[in-house]
Amino acid sequence: MEHERQLTTMQHTALTNASNLTLLQAAALLSGASAWNSRAIPTAHVPSFIMSDGPHGVRRQLGDADHLGIADSEKATCFPTASALAATWNPDLARQMGEALGTEARGLGVNVLLGPGLNIKRSPLCGRNFEYLSEDPILAGRMAAGLTQGIQSTGTAACPKHFAANSQELRRMASDSVMDERTLREIYLTGFEIVCRSAKPRAIMSSYNLVNGAHAHENKHLLTDILRTEWGFDGMVVSDWGGCTDAVAAVRAGGSLEMPAPGLEDARRIVAAVEAGTLEASDVYARAQEVLNVAAASADLPAPTPYDLDEHHALATRIASEAITLLRNEDDALPLSSGTSVALIGDLADTPRYQGAGSSQVNPTRLETPRELLEAGGESARGLVLTGYAPGYARHGGTSDALIAEAVALAARADVALVYVGLDELAESEGLDRPHMRLPEGQDRLIEAVVAANPRTIVVLTGGASVEMPWASSVPALVNGYLGGQGGAGAMLDVLTGVVNPSGRLAETYARSLEDHPTAAWYPATGPLSYYREGPFIGYRYFTTAGVDVAFPFGYGLSYSRFEYSDLAVDQDGATLTVANTSMRDGTEVVQLYVSAPGGVFGPARELKGFTKVVVPAGESVRVTIPFDRYTFRHWETSRGAWETEAGTWTIHVGRNVEDTPLSATLEVEGTTPSPIDPALGHYLNADVAGITNGEFAVLLGRTIPTAHPREDITAFDLMTDLIRAKSWLARLAGRKLHADKAKADAKGIPDLNVHFALNMPLRSLTKFSNGSVSTGMIDAVVEVINGHFWRGITRLAIRYCANARANKATQRELDQTR
Repeated sequence: MEHERQLTTMQHTALTNASNLTLLQAAALLSGASAWNSRAIPTAHVPSFIMSDGPHGVRRQLGDADHLGIADSEKATCFPTASALAATWNPDLARQMGEALGTEARGLGVNVLLGPGLNIKRSPLCGRNFEYLSEDPILAGRMAAGLTQGIQSTGTAACPKHFAANSQELRRMASDSVMDERTLREIYLTGFEIVCRSAKPRAIMSSYNLVNGAHAHENKHLLTDILRTEWGFDGMVVSDWGGCTDAVAAVRAGGSLEMPAPGLEDARRIVAAVEAGTLEASDVYARAQEVLNVAAASADLPAPTPYDLDEHHALATRIASEAITLLRNEDDALPLSSGTSVALIGDLADTPRYQGAGSSQVNPTRLETPRELLEAGGESARGLVLTGYAPGYARHGGTSDALIAEAVALAARADVALVYVGLDELAESEGLDRPHMRLPEGQDRLIEAVVAANPRTIVVLTGGASVEMPWASSVPALVNGYLGGQGGAGAMLDVLTGVVNPSGRLAETYARSLEDHPTAAWYPATGPLSYYREGPFIGYRYFTTAGVDVAFPFGYGLSYSRFEYSDLAVDQDGATLTVANTSMRDGTEVVQLYVSAPGGVFGPARELKGFTKVVVPAGESVRVTIPFDRYTFRHWETSRGAWETEAGTWTIHVGRNVEDTPLSATLEVEGTTPSPIDPALGHYLNADVAGITNGEFAVLLGRTIPTAHPREDITAFDLMTDLIRAKSWLARLAGRKLHADKAKADAKGIPDLNVHFALNMPLRSLTKFSNGSVSTGMIDAVVEVINGHFWRGITRLAIRYCANARANKATQRELDQTR
């Protein structure tokens, strides 16, 4: 089935040189015109370009647009989410997915695809983890680079996001990520660096949060010092929607485009700042050129080519099957042979979750469900015979004796019980974080009961983040299907029956409990400051260094084949080894390379620095090389503010996962002598994160720990969730109404994204979605009302409303004039 869409073309050649714009035109180009469109300036021959969410599918909205995925969108292929894609450990497959995404974007009239998302998974509780790749920056960066290269090969611009240190959804638009420079660079920026250097994205999206005191879109250290100067990025930096707080500061810092639609007030502010001498005109024109480059390139593209949705569905299914990770397979319980009777249990087998909720939500071109495929029988069921189906639990938590009894009786009648469990919609969504790592209530109980009734129980896990599995050691087979996109159901049956030999590997650690995680005591931050007290010790970097036992380690995954490693040779260029398939089945292995530093710099015991995915035929061997690169041996030397390589004896570990590295070798590496380790770092020196004191955190930061100073009055920078403490009874009523609406939606099990977004949105951000109808001065007047000055605030609101309307008309008239 081919998809083709007619697109309009420009009547004039698009402007390519920003110096031909007036100062006002250049300033106006730095803010959007609507939810998804940049601003066109017809008199200057500057066209608009269209942006759309698209980490795992193009969300081109129909009718009235919004940025939360609420309104309907055109059909597009729903690929597996980032958490699943990362589990393939296959950058080339990511490139193929990116090419399909870019092709569909072109066909749907989208010029800039807002993705991939590569924020580091600092905590398993982040509600948006399904949209991110990994807890490791090397894996995240290389997978994101593959996606970016694929997207941009079609002419569509990719826009990796969210830059940077955007680790929680709670208070996401007002949370300040406080961390030391070394942790920032080594953990939270390296993935973006890999993408920028190797894939050269034409755009980057800044994040909502502050980083060490400055909003990301107005953070000169991030946008100019690092992104543009160090990494050589010359593209457009677009704000997250509503994420720009100061347009003048953004221009000065390196922020190019403010979205979605603040109107023309900020253009006037930019012009006024230039005229007052507080902003250089050259900065305005530099930012305008960055936006203009995207507009001109989009206008210059040839007509999109038709594409085959069947081929894209097949690709989505292949990605899902390569992501699926076999976690347990005792006594070769899998694969299942043809003719095996199965009891299908679990609501998620009937109504699967295949993507997360929020701005990335895609309207799939088709959708398979496990129940439909098994009920169809034959080839659709991959030879399995369905005994029956039982829901086992309520969708959003809870079960009953009757539901358990039904599932147990069904399981006892079949050769195998196939139990689908996982996270529901409230657990994984933009705008909220999980309160715990447990499965929804009742699912653990169901598994235990079914295993008792049928020892041949296979558990299929659904979700984009790690969960606690107290029953894991009691089930013979456990398979992680993640959020597998529209073809995930068929992909899972392919793996369960051996049509596909599983080759997925965990891209994040699966801890035994939330309490084992290094961030458990302070995540998410409930106040304005989010202290990254754990420093570099997140994910496996913490667990391996601190010696904490986990359920399934980073990089872990089983195969139906067996592999042996031998003959490791290491030199200055890389590591080479032999991988042998000692089984009777062709298989694919992910070979992982970790390094341990000489010991002159405190930090993780080992870190991933390379990997390769290799097909090994049954009974054969292949020689594999993993090259070293600029990221292999470096560390951020805080005392000198530079990347350096520690001289000395490094240990190279190669194996199946971070805890299983059968081969190792040492290598003498030339470099520098790091500054002596400061003993005042105390508990950091042995990764005892729980014992870290404020004094030790201050030593790591290299400065006094910032503190928040509570204010009695509400300000324009406070969140709408804070209205419940306002002096005005009317504002308190509005705040209570928002919280009540959230509770009502949560009780239904369906997150109300509008409410979640509103609760976490600063009052000043209302201007950014108003298309100019609300000015900053009007918000200041509303704040006066909120703080109990009703008549003064209302009077100023009316006066400023009229003044803003007049100013907008005058600015538009000037903008419409030719130069």
